[in-house]
Amino acid sequence: MPFRDNSTHLQDILEAIDHIERFLTGIDLEAYKADFKTKFAVERQMQVIAEAAVRLGEDADAIAPGPDWRGFRGMGNILRHAYHRIDDELGRVNTNDI
Repeated sequence: MPFRDNSTHLQDILEAIDHIERFLTGIDLEAYKADFKTKFAVERQMQVIAEAAVRLGEDADAIAPGPDWRGFRGMGNILRHAYHRIDDELGRVNTNDI
């Protein structure tokens, strides 16, 4: 089954961002770290963004210049394969554990 078109992938990214914003409204970092449901929901939406960025491929920069598309694509690999090294406070992988 072929992937959907680029406009649909961009819409998926916008919807995932909207979901993340709604999940995080009104909570601080400590509340986020303690709320596994919210944390996992945010991570899932980050995976959606990463996968949509992968599906946009090299067209991403031409369609929507500015975002770090390579970084978004790499984020998916981190969420799938280096999930145990994600540092919520930094919002990135803790490289001290590598």
